[in-house]
Parts: sequence; structure tokens; C-alpha cells
Amino acid sequence: MKIAFYGSSLVSAYWNGAATYYRGLLRSLARRGYDITFYEPDVYDRQKNRDIDPPDWCRVVVYEGSIEALRKVAGEAASADVVVKTSGVGFEDDRLLAEVLCSARPGALKIFWDVDAPATLAQLLVHADHPLRKVLGVLDLVLTYGGGEPVADAYRGLGALECISVYNALDPQDHHAVPADRRFSAELGFLGNRLPDREARVDEFFLEPAAGLPQKSFLLGGSGWQDRSLPANVNYVGHVSTRDHNAFNVTPKAVLNISRASMAEYGFSPATRVFEAVGAGACLITDDWEGIELFLKPGSEVLVARDGRDVRDLLAELTSESASAIGQNALARILAEHTYDHRGAQVDAIFKTHAERLMAVAE
Repeated sequence: MKIAFYGSSLVSAYWNGAATYYRGLLRSLARRGYDITFYEPDVYDRQKNRDIDPPDWCRVVVYEGSIEALRKVAGEAASADVVVKTSGVGFEDDRLLAEVLCSARPGALKIFWDVDAPATLAQLLVHADHPLRKVLGVLDLVLTYGGGEPVADAYRGLGALECISVYNALDPQDHHAVPADRRFSAELGFLGNRLPDREARVDEFFLEPAAGLPQKSFLLGGSGWQDRSLPANVNYVGHVSTRDHNAFNVTPKAVLNISRASMAEYGFSPATRVFEAVGAGACLITDDWEGIELFLKPGSEVLVARDGRDVRDLLAELTSESASAIGQNALARILAEHTYDHRGAQVDAIFKTHAERLMAVAE
């Protein structure tokens, strides 16, 4: 089957946290015989900050940020068997959705793939005339990269015919153990861009513990923190290319995951960083969110902090030996249950089931 996939970017992770999710999933689908074209706009300097070349398993079409270019690439949906429009493409999202749906041929599987469901739902619940809300009944399927049944129920309540979560996962080809890098030495590392929906939680779970543990070293990576006042023991290294993510994750004694507020509220939303860190063998400390035990066992495979005080207490007790054991336990669990091969098999089954259903209706 041919897939026309409209997303933010496959080749650049710059201000684009979904990049590794797209890469892992689509590479897995390509191995299963799908012919994939990924369409991405040239916006937000992503093309100037590419971290991979276009892969051989997917055709990548970069189009300029103009209405004319958008309409041209949207027209190519007409030749696809599966048409996917994601959230957060970054240029005229509502218009792109309308154009893609208009171009998709009868019988094609039409999907909205939400990589930020809590934020999207917040808009849909407030605005009854939202363009996406108006076409939910036209779409064959909504897929999300997290949220579980709470998100699925919310989408169905707004008119979606079906909603299924396809969670983040590990791609061992990209995220794996590497030698430690002294640039990233620390007791605790956190990697995340500065976002309004996350900053207060970064204060609570990372910066306040750092200020309270001046004798320990902390490592902060990600875009947007350069003008933020930081404790003296926090080493800010700026944007970290995906080429350095493995070293960033494997070098500190532990790595911290901090969910955005909306993600934590819905639960069942492990961030890409969770799987990237575990893939490198990191000892992961995460903020508390509902559903974590579906992915990692608290205590033996992941350490869970309810607040900044918990982070401080966990660091005070954590030894190099126990950190290593937790990291290895987590890696074994994720490799057994949560790789992109697992997710690719899930999506393949979803596509085939819905395609057969559409064929049956047409007959």
C-alpha cells in the first residue's frame, strides 16, 4: 500500500519532538512493504538543522511554506491508499487537512494522527467550530501517540469514528549504549525544549532539586533555556542533536523525564525521551503519570517521583550499581515489549483491518 504522510519533519528533530516517533514507525512500516512518501514544510529553520539525510526507505518531499506549494503536495494524496495528516505540521495545518481530505480518492484510508492529543483536545472542546472537529466524522480513524482510553473516549465523544493509541517506542538501531562523553557528565540530566506547558514542571522536578543539592552536578539540554536563570550547578548545553542523544543519556548517573502538564493530566503518554533514554541503558527517573506500569515497573525498571522532593530523595539514595541495574532491567523490558517493530506490527494490522472494512462497504 502507498502512504502519503503529511507531518512536521522526518529529517529534522529541531523544535520537532515527534521526529524519532515518525522515523521509528515509518521505517518499521517500510520493512513491511509500505511505499511511503513523507511531506514536510520548510519552516522554523528545520531544514537548516537537519540531523539525518533523507532515508532510503521513505521518499521525503520538502515544500516551501506557501499556499501554492501546500496545494500541490496535498494533491498528491490522490495516488495514495493511506492518507495521513498529523497534528502540528507547522504551516497552515487546518488548510492542509482540508486540502488533503479533498484530494484523497474514494476508498483511501483517511487518518488524522495526533502527536499532541491533550493540546488538540483542549482546542476542540472549547471551539465547536474548529475545522478538525467538523471533519472527525469524515475521517476513518484517529491515531494518537499517547493518552490511552481517556484520550480515545474524548475523541469518540467529539464524533471520531474510532481512536487508537500507538505509543512511542524504542528503535534500537538509533538509540543504544555508547561510550560515556565527559561533556554530559552529571548526577542527573534532563533533555527537553522550553515550552509553556512544561516550564513550571521543570522548575519543580529539576531546577528546585538542583538548587537544593548544590554539591551535585545537573545537566540541562534543549532549546530555549539560554535566557533562563539557572542554579550554578546546572550545566546548560543548549540544543542537543539526535546524534548526541545516546551519549547524553548514557553518561549521567540518571536521566529525568518530565511530562508536559497536559500529558501528565491525561496519563498513558510516555514521551519519546523515555524510550530513547532506556535504549541507551540509562537509569530513568520520571514524574508520576497514570499508566507508567504498562511500560516499566516502578522501583526495579524506573524510578518515579511525585515532586521535586522525591527527586532529591531518589538521587541521595541512588548508587552507580543500583542505577546500572535499573537501566538494564528497563532495557530488557522495552526490547521485549516496546520497540517500533512492535508498533509497526500494530499499525500494519490497523491499516489492513480498516482497509478491508472500507472494501467491504464499497462492495
